[in-house]
Amino acid sequence: MTTPPPSDSGRWSDLYTRVLSGAVMVVVGLWAVWMGQDVFHVFVALVCGAMVWELVLMLSPATRQIALQLGALAGAAVLLAIYLPAIFALPVLIAPALVGFGQLKQNRMIYLVFTALVLLAGYGMMSVRDDLGFIWMLWLVLVVVITDIAGYFAGRMIGGPKFWPSISPKKTWSGTSAGWIGAGIIGLIFALYTDTGLELVAISMIVAFASQLGDIAESFIKRKMGVKDSSSLIPGHGGLLDRFDGMLGASVFLLVLMQFIGFPPGLV
Repeated sequence: MTTPPPSDSGRWSDLYTRVLSGAVMVVVGLWAVWMGQDVFHVFVALVCGAMVWELVLMLSPATRQIALQLGALAGAAVLLAIYLPAIFALPVLIAPALVGFGQLKQNRMIYLVFTALVLLAGYGMMSVRDDLGFIWMLWLVLVVVITDIAGYFAGRMIGGPKFWPSISPKKTWSGTSAGWIGAGIIGLIFALYTDTGLELVAISMIVAFASQLGDIAESFIKRKMGVKDSSSLIPGHGGLLDRFDGMLGASVFLLVLMQFIGFPPGLV
C-alpha cells in the first residue's frame, strides 16, 4: 500500500510557531549584535553555555547536574577568552571540553569535539564583531539565516533527492542548492555595498556550505542519540543547538579564514 503524501496543512503546520519564535530570536540577536562589545560577549556566552548544556543532556541524560556545571563552565570560558590575548584564549576555550571528557562516562569523544566546536564558534562570532564591525557580523548572520530559510522552503516546495539521508533524512539537494544560491546573493549585495571584491560571492557560498555541515553534524548527534530536537527551549525550533548549528560551522570556518588568509576580501 502506498503511503499518501503529507497534506499541505501538515507540511506547513509548524510554520506559524516557527516564524514567531524565529522573529523573537532575530530581534534579540540583532539587538545584541548592534550593541556589540560586552553586551554581545555576554549574549554569545549565554548561548554557548546553553548549547553545551543541551549537548550533555543529549549525550548523557542522567547527568543533569553535570550538564548544568559544564554549561556554566563553557559560558564562562568563552566570555573570558575574548578578553585574553589569542595565545591564551585557545587553552581556555578547550578547557571545558577536556573537563567534560573526564567527567562523562559515555559519548565522551562526541562531547569533546562538539564542545570545542561550540566554543571556537562563539569566539569566532565575537572576533568578527569586535575586529570587523557590525556590517560583517550582519553579513555572517544573514548568510546563515538565508541558507536555512532558502533550504527550508525549497526543500518543502521542490523536494527531490536527499542530500545525506543516512544522517539528515529531511535535507534535499534542492534545499541545499537553494541555500548556496541565497548565500551567493547576500554576498553579491554586500560586495557591491562595501566595495569588496566579487570573491565575497564565492566566500558566502562556502560559508553557507560550512553552515550546512554544522547542521549535518548536529543531525548526526541527534540521530545517534535517538532524539528529534536538542531540547524544547524554542517553540517550533527545538533547542539552541537546533538553531545555531549552522552558525557553528560558519563561524569556525570564518575564524580560520581570518587567521590564515584574511577577511574581508579586497580590504585586507
